[in-house]
Amino acid sequence: MTRQGGGPHGGDQHDEPTAFLPRVDRSAPPAATRTEPARPEPTGPWPAPVLPARQPPPAWPGAPAPGTGHGRGVPGNGPVEHGRPGPDRPADPAATALLPVVPARPNNPALDSTALMGAVPPAPEHPGSDEPAPPPPPPRRGERVVQLRPEQTGEGYKSVYSELTRPSFGSRLRTGVRVSGEVLITFGLVVLLFAGYEIWGKSALVDAHQSKLNKQLEQAWGPTGDPTVSPSTPAKQVAPAEGKPIAGLYIPSLDKNWVVVEGVTQEDIRYAPGHYPKSALPGEVGNFSVAGHRNRATFWRLDELKTGDAILLEGKQDWYVYKVYQTRIVRPDQVEVVAPVPGEPNAKATRKLLTLTTCNPKFDNYQRLIVHAELDRAQPKSEGPPPELRG
Repeated sequence: MTRQGGGPHGGDQHDEPTAFLPRVDRSAPPAATRTEPARPEPTGPWPAPVLPARQPPPAWPGAPAPGTGHGRGVPGNGPVEHGRPGPDRPADPAATALLPVVPARPNNPALDSTALMGAVPPAPEHPGSDEPAPPPPPPRRGERVVQLRPEQTGEGYKSVYSELTRPSFGSRLRTGVRVSGEVLITFGLVVLLFAGYEIWGKSALVDAHQSKLNKQLEQAWGPTGDPTVSPSTPAKQVAPAEGKPIAGLYIPSLDKNWVVVEGVTQEDIRYAPGHYPKSALPGEVGNFSVAGHRNRATFWRLDELKTGDAILLEGKQDWYVYKVYQTRIVRPDQVEVVAPVPGEPNAKATRKLLTLTTCNPKFDNYQRLIVHAELDRAQPKSEGPPPELRG
Protein backbone atom coordinates (compact mmCIF):
# COMPACT_ATOMS: atom_id res chain seq x y z
CA MET A 1 0.00 0.00 0.00
CA THR A 2 1.36 3.45 -0.96
CA ARG A 3 0.65 6.87 0.38
CA GLN A 4 -1.09 9.43 -1.78
CA GLY A 5 -0.68 13.14 -1.65
CA GLY A 6 2.31 15.37 -1.53
CA GLY A 7 4.15 17.48 0.90
CA PRO A 8 7.60 18.28 1.92
CA HIS A 9 8.44 14.59 2.04
CA GLY A 10 6.23 13.51 -0.86
CA GLY A 11 5.48 9.84 -1.55
CA ASP A 12 9.05 8.50 -1.18
CA GLN A 13 9.07 4.76 -0.60
CA HIS A 14 12.16 5.12 1.58
CA ASP A 15 10.22 7.06 4.18
CA GLU A 16 9.91 5.91 7.80
CA PRO A 17 8.86 2.25 8.49
CA THR A 18 5.39 3.41 9.47
CA ALA A 19 4.75 5.33 6.31
CA PHE A 20 2.41 2.67 4.99
CA LEU A 21 0.08 2.82 8.00
CA PRO A 22 -3.17 4.78 7.50
CA ARG A 23 -3.40 8.17 8.98
CA VAL A 24 -5.42 8.77 12.09
CA ASP A 25 -7.78 11.67 12.17
CA ARG A 26 -7.03 13.62 15.34
CA SER A 27 -9.51 16.44 14.60
CA ALA A 28 -12.55 14.39 15.60
CA PRO A 29 -15.35 16.15 17.46
CA PRO A 30 -15.77 15.66 21.24
CA ALA A 31 -16.87 12.29 22.55
CA ALA A 32 -20.35 13.58 23.35
CA THR A 33 -21.15 14.61 19.75
CA ARG A 34 -18.93 12.56 17.46
CA THR A 35 -20.14 9.50 15.63
CA GLU A 36 -18.24 6.33 14.86
CA PRO A 37 -16.50 6.74 11.50
CA ALA A 38 -16.90 4.13 8.87
CA ARG A 39 -14.28 1.40 8.86
CA PRO A 40 -12.07 1.84 5.78
CA GLU A 41 -11.98 -1.00 3.37
CA PRO A 42 -8.65 -2.76 2.89
CA THR A 43 -6.95 -1.80 -0.33
CA GLY A 44 -4.18 -4.34 -0.33
CA PRO A 45 -3.00 -7.53 1.23
CA TRP A 46 -2.69 -5.88 4.67
CA PRO A 47 -5.89 -5.33 6.67
CA ALA A 48 -6.56 -1.84 7.86
CA PRO A 49 -6.08 -1.49 11.61
CA VAL A 50 -8.99 -0.31 13.64
CA LEU A 51 -7.93 2.28 16.16
CA PRO A 52 -10.22 3.87 18.71
CA ALA A 53 -10.76 7.56 18.40
CA ARG A 54 -9.31 9.73 21.11
CA GLN A 55 -9.03 13.39 21.93
CA PRO A 56 -6.17 15.17 20.31
CA PRO A 57 -3.39 16.15 22.70
CA PRO A 58 -3.08 19.77 23.67
CA ALA A 59 -0.81 21.82 21.47
CA TRP A 60 2.56 22.80 22.85
CA PRO A 61 3.23 26.51 23.16
CA GLY A 62 4.76 27.79 19.95
CA ALA A 63 3.74 24.69 18.00
CA PRO A 64 2.26 25.28 14.56
CA ALA A 65 -1.47 24.99 14.24
CA PRO A 66 -2.96 21.92 12.64
CA GLY A 67 -3.26 22.04 8.90
CA THR A 68 -0.38 24.49 8.35
CA GLY A 69 1.64 22.04 6.32
CA HIS A 70 4.35 21.11 8.85
CA GLY A 71 3.25 17.46 9.05
CA ARG A 72 3.32 14.65 6.59
CA GLY A 73 -0.18 15.21 5.18
CA VAL A 74 -1.38 17.43 2.46
CA PRO A 75 -0.87 21.12 3.36
CA GLY A 76 -4.04 22.73 4.46
CA ASN A 77 -6.07 19.59 3.77
CA GLY A 78 -6.87 17.76 7.01
CA PRO A 79 -5.07 17.04 10.25
CA VAL A 80 -1.33 17.05 10.51
CA GLU A 81 0.54 13.85 11.49
CA HIS A 82 3.02 14.47 14.23
CA GLY A 83 6.48 13.15 13.59
CA ARG A 84 9.46 12.73 15.86
CA PRO A 85 10.16 15.54 18.34
CA GLY A 86 12.95 17.81 17.34
CA PRO A 87 14.17 21.34 17.93
CA ASP A 88 10.98 22.79 16.64
CA ARG A 89 8.74 19.91 17.77
CA PRO A 90 8.73 19.09 21.52
CA ALA A 91 7.75 15.70 22.93
CA ASP A 92 4.11 14.95 23.42
CA PRO A 93 3.41 14.63 27.18
CA ALA A 94 0.20 12.74 26.54
CA ALA A 95 2.17 9.79 25.16
CA THR A 96 3.25 8.86 28.69
CA ALA A 97 0.30 10.23 30.58
CA LEU A 98 -0.98 6.76 31.49
CA LEU A 99 2.35 5.40 32.81
CA PRO A 100 3.01 5.55 36.59
CA VAL A 101 5.63 7.94 37.69
CA VAL A 102 8.62 6.14 39.27
CA PRO A 103 10.58 8.41 41.52
CA ALA A 104 14.24 8.54 40.73
CA ARG A 105 16.47 6.55 43.09
CA PRO A 106 18.77 8.81 44.99
CA ASN A 107 22.40 8.26 44.16
CA ASN A 108 23.46 7.38 47.69
CA PRO A 109 26.39 4.95 47.90
CA ALA A 110 25.48 4.12 51.48
CA LEU A 111 22.34 2.33 50.31
CA ASP A 112 22.79 -1.29 49.26
CA SER A 113 20.52 -3.98 47.89
CA THR A 114 18.68 -4.14 51.22
CA ALA A 115 17.84 -0.46 51.32
CA LEU A 116 14.14 -1.18 50.83
CA MET A 117 14.03 -3.54 53.83
CA GLY A 118 13.17 -2.30 57.25
CA ALA A 119 16.27 -1.30 59.15
CA VAL A 120 16.70 -3.05 62.49
CA PRO A 121 18.71 -0.96 64.91
CA PRO A 122 21.29 -2.84 66.95
CA ALA A 123 20.08 -3.82 70.38
CA PRO A 124 21.89 -1.97 73.14
CA GLU A 125 23.92 -4.09 75.51
CA HIS A 126 22.06 -2.67 78.48
CA PRO A 127 18.69 -1.13 77.58
CA GLY A 128 18.17 2.17 79.25
CA SER A 129 21.77 2.49 80.39
CA ASP A 130 24.93 3.75 78.75
CA GLU A 131 27.22 2.09 81.26
CA PRO A 132 29.67 -0.56 79.95
CA ALA A 133 28.92 -4.23 80.42
CA PRO A 134 30.06 -5.63 83.78
CA PRO A 135 32.93 -8.11 83.75
CA PRO A 136 32.02 -11.83 83.70
CA PRO A 137 31.77 -13.52 87.08
CA PRO A 138 34.90 -15.29 88.29
CA PRO A 139 34.98 -19.08 87.81
CA ARG A 140 33.76 -21.19 90.67
CA ARG A 141 35.92 -23.60 92.56
CA GLY A 142 36.96 -26.50 90.37
CA GLU A 143 36.12 -24.70 87.13
CA ARG A 144 38.66 -23.61 84.54
CA VAL A 145 38.20 -20.89 81.93
CA VAL A 146 39.27 -21.89 78.42
CA GLN A 147 39.71 -19.31 75.67
CA LEU A 148 37.24 -19.71 72.83
CA ARG A 149 39.60 -18.23 70.25
CA PRO A 150 43.28 -18.79 69.50
CA GLU A 151 45.69 -16.60 71.42
CA GLN A 152 48.64 -14.93 69.77
CA THR A 153 51.91 -15.60 71.56
CA GLY A 154 55.56 -14.99 70.80
CA GLU A 155 55.77 -18.35 69.03
CA GLY A 156 52.64 -17.82 66.99
CA TYR A 157 48.97 -18.58 67.54
CA LYS A 158 48.10 -20.92 70.38
CA SER A 159 45.42 -23.54 69.72
CA VAL A 160 42.08 -23.24 71.46
CA TYR A 161 42.26 -26.79 72.85
CA SER A 162 45.98 -26.98 73.55
CA GLU A 163 45.41 -26.66 77.29
CA LEU A 164 42.82 -29.44 77.20
CA THR A 165 44.73 -31.91 75.02
CA ARG A 166 48.18 -31.53 76.51
CA PRO A 167 48.81 -34.61 78.76
CA SER A 168 49.63 -33.96 82.36
CA PHE A 169 50.27 -36.03 85.45
CA GLY A 170 46.65 -35.77 86.51
CA SER A 171 45.35 -36.80 83.09
CA ARG A 172 47.74 -39.76 82.95
CA LEU A 173 46.70 -40.82 86.45
CA ARG A 174 43.02 -40.63 85.56
CA THR A 175 43.64 -42.62 82.39
CA GLY A 176 45.47 -45.31 84.33
CA VAL A 177 42.71 -45.54 86.92
CA ARG A 178 40.05 -45.73 84.21
CA VAL A 179 41.88 -48.46 82.29
CA SER A 180 42.49 -50.44 85.49
CA GLY A 181 38.83 -50.17 86.41
CA GLU A 182 37.74 -51.40 82.99
CA VAL A 183 40.14 -54.36 83.21
CA LEU A 184 38.88 -55.29 86.68
CA ILE A 185 35.26 -55.02 85.60
CA THR A 186 35.95 -57.24 82.58
CA PHE A 187 37.76 -59.77 84.74
CA GLY A 188 34.89 -59.79 87.22
CA LEU A 189 32.39 -60.42 84.44
CA VAL A 190 34.49 -63.33 83.17
CA VAL A 191 34.63 -64.82 86.67
CA LEU A 192 30.87 -64.45 87.07
CA LEU A 193 30.25 -66.13 83.73
CA PHE A 194 32.55 -68.99 84.65
CA ALA A 195 30.84 -69.41 88.02
CA GLY A 196 27.45 -69.39 86.32
CA TYR A 197 28.64 -72.08 83.94
CA GLU A 198 30.00 -74.19 86.81
CA ILE A 199 26.75 -73.88 88.74
CA TRP A 200 24.07 -74.02 86.07
CA GLY A 201 25.77 -74.76 82.77
CA LYS A 202 27.19 -78.12 83.79
CA SER A 203 23.88 -79.38 85.10
CA ALA A 204 22.51 -79.88 81.59
CA LEU A 205 25.68 -81.67 80.49
CA VAL A 206 25.72 -83.93 83.56
CA ASP A 207 22.05 -84.83 83.13
CA ALA A 208 22.62 -85.75 79.48
CA HIS A 209 25.59 -88.00 80.32
CA GLN A 210 23.76 -89.55 83.26
CA SER A 211 20.97 -90.61 80.91
CA LYS A 212 23.51 -92.36 78.67
CA LEU A 213 25.21 -94.04 81.66
CA ASN A 214 21.86 -95.31 82.93
CA LYS A 215 21.18 -97.02 79.61
CA GLN A 216 24.65 -98.56 79.63
CA LEU A 217 24.09 -99.89 83.15
CA GLU A 218 20.77 -101.51 82.19
CA GLN A 219 22.41 -103.18 79.21
CA ALA A 220 25.29 -104.44 81.40
CA TRP A 221 22.92 -105.94 83.99
CA GLY A 222 20.65 -107.54 81.42
CA PRO A 223 16.94 -108.32 81.93
CA THR A 224 15.74 -108.73 85.49
CA GLY A 225 13.91 -111.78 86.77
CA ASP A 226 16.22 -114.35 85.13
CA PRO A 227 14.91 -117.84 86.29
CA THR A 228 18.40 -119.35 86.13
CA VAL A 229 19.62 -117.08 88.94
CA SER A 230 18.35 -117.90 92.40
CA PRO A 231 17.76 -114.96 94.75
CA SER A 232 19.24 -116.98 97.63
CA THR A 233 22.55 -117.50 95.83
CA PRO A 234 23.70 -114.09 94.61
CA ALA A 235 26.37 -114.00 91.94
CA LYS A 236 29.78 -112.65 92.79
CA GLN A 237 30.24 -109.03 91.79
CA VAL A 238 33.05 -108.17 89.42
CA ALA A 239 34.41 -104.62 89.18
CA PRO A 240 33.92 -103.23 85.70
CA ALA A 241 36.51 -101.43 83.61
CA GLU A 242 37.51 -97.90 84.46
CA GLY A 243 35.00 -95.31 83.30
CA LYS A 244 32.15 -97.84 83.04
CA PRO A 245 28.96 -97.69 85.17
CA ILE A 246 29.01 -99.79 88.33
CA ALA A 247 25.92 -98.95 90.45
CA GLY A 248 23.11 -96.53 91.10
CA LEU A 249 23.37 -94.00 93.96
CA TYR A 250 20.25 -92.44 95.54
CA ILE A 251 19.89 -89.81 98.30
CA PRO A 252 16.14 -89.42 98.99
CA SER A 253 16.51 -86.48 101.41
CA LEU A 254 18.19 -84.41 98.63
CA ASP A 255 15.95 -85.83 95.88
CA LYS A 256 19.07 -86.74 93.90
CA ASN A 257 20.30 -89.86 92.11
CA TRP A 258 23.30 -90.69 89.92
CA VAL A 259 25.00 -93.56 88.12
CA VAL A 260 28.39 -94.28 89.71
CA VAL A 261 31.29 -95.06 87.36
CA GLU A 262 34.56 -96.84 88.07
CA GLY A 263 37.53 -94.51 88.66
CA VAL A 264 38.20 -91.16 90.31
CA THR A 265 40.26 -89.32 87.67
CA GLN A 266 39.11 -85.96 86.35
CA GLU A 267 37.90 -87.61 83.18
CA ASP A 268 35.99 -90.30 85.11
CA ILE A 269 34.15 -87.99 87.50
CA ARG A 270 33.52 -85.21 84.99
CA TYR A 271 29.85 -86.11 84.61
CA ALA A 272 29.28 -88.72 87.34
CA PRO A 273 30.47 -89.73 90.82
CA GLY A 274 33.43 -92.14 90.75
CA HIS A 275 34.19 -95.27 92.77
CA TYR A 276 37.66 -95.67 94.29
CA PRO A 277 39.01 -98.73 92.45
CA LYS A 278 40.55 -100.46 95.50
CA SER A 279 37.61 -99.96 97.82
CA ALA A 280 34.81 -102.47 98.51
CA LEU A 281 31.87 -103.07 96.16
CA PRO A 282 28.22 -102.42 97.12
CA GLY A 283 27.08 -104.58 100.06
CA GLU A 284 30.55 -106.06 100.74
CA VAL A 285 32.56 -105.86 103.95
CA GLY A 286 34.76 -102.82 103.79
CA ASN A 287 34.28 -99.26 102.67
CA PHE A 288 32.48 -98.48 99.40
CA SER A 289 34.04 -95.02 98.75
CA VAL A 290 32.75 -92.57 96.16
CA ALA A 291 34.15 -89.15 95.08
CA GLY A 292 32.22 -86.41 93.28
CA HIS A 293 32.55 -82.77 92.21
CA ARG A 294 30.96 -79.99 94.25
CA ASN A 295 28.66 -78.60 91.59
CA ARG A 296 24.90 -78.26 91.39
CA ALA A 297 24.61 -81.40 89.27
CA THR A 298 26.50 -83.66 91.69
CA PHE A 299 27.44 -83.24 95.39
CA TRP A 300 26.47 -79.56 95.77
CA ARG A 301 24.13 -80.13 98.74
CA LEU A 302 26.05 -82.93 100.40
CA ASP A 303 26.58 -80.81 103.52
CA GLU A 304 22.81 -80.96 104.19
CA LEU A 305 22.92 -84.65 105.13
CA LYS A 306 22.30 -85.42 108.79
CA THR A 307 22.75 -88.43 110.98
CA GLY A 308 20.18 -91.12 110.17
CA ASP A 309 19.54 -90.02 106.57
CA ALA A 310 19.36 -92.87 104.07
CA ILE A 311 21.77 -93.42 101.18
CA LEU A 312 20.82 -96.24 98.76
CA LEU A 313 22.93 -98.24 96.31
CA GLU A 314 21.35 -100.17 93.46
CA GLY A 315 23.16 -103.34 92.37
CA LYS A 316 22.35 -105.87 89.70
CA GLN A 317 20.05 -107.95 91.97
CA ASP A 318 19.70 -106.06 95.27
CA TRP A 319 19.07 -102.72 96.93
CA TYR A 320 21.49 -101.68 99.70
CA VAL A 321 20.26 -99.18 102.28
CA TYR A 322 22.93 -97.27 104.25
CA LYS A 323 22.34 -94.84 107.14
CA VAL A 324 24.52 -91.78 107.79
CA TYR A 325 26.37 -91.87 111.12
CA GLN A 326 29.09 -89.20 110.73
CA THR A 327 29.89 -86.03 108.74
CA ARG A 328 33.24 -84.25 109.01
CA ILE A 329 35.68 -81.95 107.19
CA VAL A 330 39.34 -82.96 106.68
CA ARG A 331 42.42 -81.86 104.80
CA PRO A 332 42.95 -83.01 101.19
CA ASP A 333 45.90 -85.20 102.22
CA GLN A 334 43.89 -87.22 104.76
CA VAL A 335 43.32 -90.17 102.46
CA GLU A 336 42.75 -92.57 105.37
CA VAL A 337 39.07 -91.58 105.33
CA VAL A 338 38.53 -93.99 102.41
CA ALA A 339 40.41 -96.90 104.03
CA PRO A 340 38.43 -100.13 104.80
CA VAL A 341 38.27 -98.83 108.36
CA PRO A 342 38.05 -95.01 108.08
CA GLY A 343 40.90 -93.36 109.97
CA GLU A 344 42.74 -96.68 110.50
CA PRO A 345 44.50 -97.73 107.30
CA ASN A 346 46.06 -100.91 108.82
CA ALA A 347 42.97 -102.17 110.62
CA LYS A 348 40.93 -105.14 109.37
CA ALA A 349 37.44 -104.30 108.12
CA THR A 350 34.49 -105.86 109.93
CA ARG A 351 31.65 -103.55 108.87
CA LYS A 352 29.95 -102.71 105.63
CA LEU A 353 30.45 -98.96 105.15
CA LEU A 354 29.87 -96.28 102.52
CA THR A 355 31.87 -93.01 102.27
CA LEU A 356 31.11 -89.98 100.10
CA THR A 357 33.82 -87.33 99.53
CA THR A 358 33.70 -83.92 97.83
CA CYS A 359 35.42 -80.52 97.89
CA ASN A 360 34.77 -77.97 100.62
CA PRO A 361 33.80 -75.14 100.80
CA LYS A 362 31.74 -74.43 97.72
CA PHE A 363 33.69 -72.81 94.87
CA ASP A 364 36.97 -73.96 96.45
CA ASN A 365 38.89 -77.15 97.21
CA TYR A 366 41.29 -76.57 100.10
CA GLN A 367 39.21 -78.93 102.27
CA ARG A 368 37.26 -82.15 101.90
CA LEU A 369 33.73 -82.90 103.10
CA ILE A 370 33.34 -86.50 104.25
CA VAL A 371 30.08 -88.38 104.87
CA HIS A 372 30.20 -91.87 106.46
CA ALA A 373 27.27 -94.31 106.37
CA GLU A 374 26.82 -97.94 107.45
CA LEU A 375 24.75 -100.67 105.79
CA ASP A 376 21.37 -100.99 107.43
CA ARG A 377 19.85 -103.72 105.27
CA ALA A 378 19.85 -105.30 101.81
CA GLN A 379 16.66 -105.91 99.85
CA PRO A 380 16.20 -107.95 96.64
CA LYS A 381 15.06 -105.96 93.65
CA SER A 382 12.34 -108.54 93.03
CA GLU A 383 10.53 -107.11 96.09
CA GLY A 384 10.36 -103.68 94.54
CA PRO A 385 12.07 -100.45 95.55
CA PRO A 386 12.77 -99.73 99.25
CA PRO A 387 10.31 -97.63 101.24
CA GLU A 388 12.83 -94.75 101.39
CA LEU A 389 12.39 -94.27 97.63
CA ARG A 390 8.61 -94.55 97.74
CA GLY A 391 8.20 -91.71 100.23
